[in-house]
Amino acid sequence: MNVTPRRRTPDRPEEAERQEMTALLPPPSVPDLAPERERALRQAVLREAAREEPAAARGGLGRTARTARAARPARRRFQVRFVAPALACAVAGAIVAVNLSSTDDEPRDGTRVEAQETPEATRLLDRVALAAAEGERPEVGADQFVYVRSKVAYAGRSAGGGSVTLPPAHTRQVWLAADGSRPGLLREAGKPDSTLGDDAPVYTVDRPGATPRPSATGSGPSVTNPTHTYVATLPTDPVALLELIRQQTRGQGQDPDQRAFTAIGELLAETWAPPKVNAALYRAAGRIPGVTVVRTAKDAAGREGVAVARTARGQQTQWIFDRTSHAFLGERTVSTEAGDAGPAGTVLGTSAILAKAAVDRAGQAPRG
Repeated sequence: MNVTPRRRTPDRPEEAERQEMTALLPPPSVPDLAPERERALRQAVLREAAREEPAAARGGLGRTARTARAARPARRRFQVRFVAPALACAVAGAIVAVNLSSTDDEPRDGTRVEAQETPEATRLLDRVALAAAEGERPEVGADQFVYVRSKVAYAGRSAGGGSVTLPPAHTRQVWLAADGSRPGLLREAGKPDSTLGDDAPVYTVDRPGATPRPSATGSGPSVTNPTHTYVATLPTDPVALLELIRQQTRGQGQDPDQRAFTAIGELLAETWAPPKVNAALYRAAGRIPGVTVVRTAKDAAGREGVAVARTARGQQTQWIFDRTSHAFLGERTVSTEAGDAGPAGTVLGTSAILAKAAVDRAGQAPRG
């Protein structure tokens, strides 16, 4: 079928045809703004309009009018201007960008913008969790040992009394059976070796290839008595994990929040959890009330980083992380009150995690 193009006639001017064709097109889409961003945009537009005055008003006021305006508070003029949708998007983007880069807590006109701010410690622990989730998954056989090498120092008081002193940090090595079925080993410089887990539950195997289980006389592994096999099965949901930790640390002294924080710190220091479990531990800690950020802290190896901390009973426990990689470096305990141990700020204990590995027997050093 032949279609004859519509010709422009004197009765249909070019402008009329252009408007007709424009009406057939769909309106340009305008992205929706979040409620708080829309509110900030509206306030910014109103503030900008309030600063503007018509040129005629600025130049044509007489002496009497200027005197009268100075005698009473000025009434602001609010001019709301409507712009084309495409231009509105550009203006919104520009104003929202300015709002994001602002460091003011409140707008300059005194209007408070409601916002739900995440605590700084939770934000830091979220970044640590993201880094932990990308970590290497430990390959530990059920018949192997988890090896942890660290540097530690604990303050002590001399026989003559007085304030406590912190000795130089020394090397600490620990071997823990992955399934908890065999005794582990603790080796510290300048001290005799110590056997770990002599009172551990006896494990039995129901059939070849089955997971070892504690006998009826044993209490089994737990958050406070962990094995590598047990830690690998911990929930990866931080809410469920924190609830489990609270249940298993109930009745162990201190307040419930501090018990949970301490238990998580011990799991981080002397177990080798899978990446997702590690990430869940950090996010669970971020849900504990009272956790704060310490800008600068050093571990027992002298490595400086940023720390999250919690204070209870005059002592602050700090977990120290590398500023760049967010890797867990170690712990530090500092007094927050003056007392028998010395002035506030006295370091009562410090550690630094240097290596974790899987080995075949207790006392064996990992390759390399």
